[in-house]
Amino acid sequence: MIALNIPKIRCEGCVASVEKAIHSVDASAVIKADIDARRVEVTTEADRQALMTALADAGYPAEAA
Repeated sequence: MIALNIPKIRCEGCVASVEKAIHSVDASAVIKADIDARRVEVTTEADRQALMTALADAGYPAEAA
């Protein structure tokens, strides 16, 4: 499981964009988002850096939690 803080996540629309970015790296990833904490937990086989790059490219830069 990879935990990431995403400061720009503020609504369900943001969550959808974040999920799309993560699924572009790993279509089978399981994502649990917490808008209030601005954090996502991802169960994936993908590399943390690959996820962080995809999120940054989508406008949601992430930090390791």
